[in-house]
Amino acid sequence: MEQTTITTNANGALQRPIGSGFDAASTAKEVISNTSLSNKTAIVTGGYAGIGLETTRTFAEAGATVIVPARDLEKAKKNLQGIPNIELEPMNLMDPASIDAFAKKFIASNRPLHLLINNAGIMWVPLSRDARGNESQLATNHLGHFHLTARLWPALKQAKGARVVNVSSWGHHFSPILFDDPNFDRREYETRQGYGQSKTANILFSLELDLRGAPHGVRSYSLHPGAIVETDLGRFLSKEELQKLGVYDSDGNPIRDPSSGRKTIPQGASTTVWCATSPQLNEIGGVYCENTDVAELDLTDTDPTKRVHGKTKIFGVMPYAVGASNAEKLWNLSEQLTGINFTI
Repeated sequence: MEQTTITTNANGALQRPIGSGFDAASTAKEVISNTSLSNKTAIVTGGYAGIGLETTRTFAEAGATVIVPARDLEKAKKNLQGIPNIELEPMNLMDPASIDAFAKKFIASNRPLHLLINNAGIMWVPLSRDARGNESQLATNHLGHFHLTARLWPALKQAKGARVVNVSSWGHHFSPILFDDPNFDRREYETRQGYGQSKTANILFSLELDLRGAPHGVRSYSLHPGAIVETDLGRFLSKEELQKLGVYDSDGNPIRDPSSGRKTIPQGASTTVWCATSPQLNEIGGVYCENTDVAELDLTDTDPTKRVHGKTKIFGVMPYAVGASNAEKLWNLSEQLTGINFTI
């Protein structure tokens, strides 16, 4: 009976701006300025670089204890120096055993987990596979986080009011989930499609996790942070490719225009922080957000092959990324590809 009282975002039912009072230029610190996270515990994957580092810093300075699982511990130690309330642990999203070890240690601490920010990601990389044989962008951006969230579920439930935020991207427009060949086993690998598929997975995972988790006090959200060139995501792209994406000008300088999605790191982290902490979302879950508000459905052009980043509008969420049947299908596929039975 309790579940029937929860409004979900199935098929984009809640995908409309709610008048948050913030906008594309808002920063993470502005979003959290009146919020205390004292006595709260957060985990931020990739929380030692780019928007993840800004998210970590923002939470910690608001009083939260922030655990940062890191693939590169030396880089993490250097970047996190001077930030209070930080715990650093080893973890690699491409290595299932390391995910299990990280989660086991956290669960053994008997702490509730109030905020899980699945932020780490890779973008437009050459074809490689994880230990389970899954394509690396799908493995890192979604399947590793699915595995991690499943293992941390008891602590999320224990919080009696937790949020899981999956950092997606407008890049989900590049591809839906190809359920018959998600790992490019039978089709030619195209890195942009692989990235787009993984970002669509982030949105669908948030939708289904919210549906299943809401009766237990766990809500979930996904978001597009913006096009932010100072992050590590573009390390496999040339200056010319970044110019084609519309984030560098003809002289090779970063373009800063939050109204068109080209943001600074503090602006890029604002939507993550808003999804994680805003009381405006207390009764809303499973939504895809951008520019520090809930996004609209993008019904202008359903053919992702006609989209060119930087030359058309880079706002909104595709209907296939909030489809209820797709979300349930992805959950089942994720269990199959990871070997994890994520029972809620």
